[in-house]
Amino acid sequence: MLERYGTAKRLGLGLGALVLLLVAASAAAIVASARIHRSLAETVRREEGVRLSLELASAVRDQYAHQAHTIIIGDESHLRFYAEAHANVLGLTARLRRIAGGEEEQRLVDGIEAESGALDRIFRQSIVPAVLRGDRTTVQEEHGRAQVVVTRIQDLTRELGARFQARIEVARDEAARIERHTLWVLVALLLAAPLIALGVSLAIARSIATPVAQLTAGAARIAAGDLEARIEVTGAPELVALAQRWNAMTAALRNHQEQLVRSEKLAGIGRLAAGVAHEIDNPLGVILGYAKLLRKRAEGPLAEDLLVIEEEALRAKEIVDGLLDLSRPIPAPNREPVDLRGVAEDVIARLREARLLEAVAVEVQGTARVLGHPGKLRQVLVNLVRNAAEAAGPGGAVEVRIEERGGAVEVAVDDSGPGIPPAARAKLFEPFFTTKPQGTGLGLSVSRAIARAHGGELSAGEAPGGGARFALTLPASPVDRARGDRASGEAA
Repeated sequence: MLERYGTAKRLGLGLGALVLLLVAASAAAIVASARIHRSLAETVRREEGVRLSLELASAVRDQYAHQAHTIIIGDESHLRFYAEAHANVLGLTARLRRIAGGEEEQRLVDGIEAESGALDRIFRQSIVPAVLRGDRTTVQEEHGRAQVVVTRIQDLTRELGARFQARIEVARDEAARIERHTLWVLVALLLAAPLIALGVSLAIARSIATPVAQLTAGAARIAAGDLEARIEVTGAPELVALAQRWNAMTAALRNHQEQLVRSEKLAGIGRLAAGVAHEIDNPLGVILGYAKLLRKRAEGPLAEDLLVIEEEALRAKEIVDGLLDLSRPIPAPNREPVDLRGVAEDVIARLREARLLEAVAVEVQGTARVLGHPGKLRQVLVNLVRNAAEAAGPGGAVEVRIEERGGAVEVAVDDSGPGIPPAARAKLFEPFFTTKPQGTGLGLSVSRAIARAHGGELSAGEAPGGGARFALTLPASPVDRARGDRASGEAA
């Protein structure tokens, strides 16, 4: 479950779980406290109801006593005291109504209020007039009725007080139950908190400490020189990603070392080849010169044999010249304005004179000027156009497109040949790599070096019509760039 989350989220989850437990405990305590408070408030209210019920029973007895005093004395002297007692009964009844909560309690209060009203009417409408008339018979009858009403009121107040008392017991039991339940909940939460904290801590430690130990061990192996070592980590995604980056870095370092070793070997071979080429360049020139001289004097089969010697010597000299060009660092050229279209057309004309473009249609489009070394740039174009013509073959086509864009000039040489094999693309510019039976594999390497010495680049790709495309990219001439900017502004 935790494997899906990062270290920060895991720590957040652990802390969140503890905070959640604390919040749950606090919430349980608050809710329980509120419920207990409500129960206690209900208890107090019901106790007030019991007290008021007792007071009401006493007030009704006082009211009845003042009625009895009026009957005994036989005049209106106690009416004032009776009115005060009756008002007290009414006030206590109103207070009981506010305290009474249930329907049954309200019914009892309604009964007390009705009986109290009936008792007042018996006294005021029947007993007092009979007392003042001296009608003893009526007084006794009505007094008996009043006594029955008082008894009913007493019964109702006792029943109401009993109900209040029962509600008090229920509220107290509920408060005790809530208190016990809350105590168990808090104890359970307090016991669960350290257990959850321990579990989360162990899970986080396992997902962090173990991967860190694996990373440390892997780094130690790599530091000891074991570049084949791989660090396998499971745990926090950040550490897994770090292990993957570490493995990628180790692989890159291993490849870099292999490339350095290979480059050093190639450099040694290059130095050796350059030395050998330098030593045999002059003897080859002498052989080539004598072969040409003898061929002019010879006739028949001997002349043909001398022609073979001359051609092979010339081919060997081309290889030697390529090795010398490759081994010599190309300095930054003495820059001068170069008309690329003019150079391209001149290269094509010379190659036609040498019968190297027979039956191949070559077209030049576009124009641009750059600052560079005319001879070196001519050497690059000779190599590119000659390679394109050989790839296109008789009846094929070669297009040289010169275009300036984005502050750079591109000379793209497209051919209608079969294109570059995918397996050969990565090695095209390596020395001695060639796809031609008679090639030396040095032309493209030297051409790219010349392009980079001019601040440009030479790249290979696919031509829009199929075939291959070799693109020479050079910085545009500042004069032509300013002219292009002005032309763009006038067009806008």
